[in-house]
Amino acid sequence: MLEGFIPALIVGITLGFLSGLGIGGGSLLILWLTMVLGMDHNTARGINLLFFLPTASIACWLQWRSKSIHFRPLLPAIVGGCLTAAILSRIGMQLDLAVIRKLFGGLLILTGLRELLYKPRKRS
Repeated sequence: MLEGFIPALIVGITLGFLSGLGIGGGSLLILWLTMVLGMDHNTARGINLLFFLPTASIACWLQWRSKSIHFRPLLPAIVGGCLTAAILSRIGMQLDLAVIRKLFGGLLILTGLRELLYKPRKRS
């Protein structure tokens, strides 16, 4: 029942909405694919990356058009993120699935705690 077109469309719309807000949704997509659909983790990660490319591209393009993105200060982070993603993608394929799940769960918990406890700094 949850594997049909309509549930997938609803999940896609929800995660697209989150991506448009800049929140992402990849962690939720991985949870949906693994916990609800019973997909193996490596396949879910690959699908998550494929989902992310068009949604992030469209969101970035729209943000760039509205002059919200300034690339110069982001360049070091972009280069560092790409290099780290390439290296850890190779390492991650060789890690035990239990280790990946625990690391991923820890990341979700830390991210959730940060969102709950975050207080914006007051500008002086």
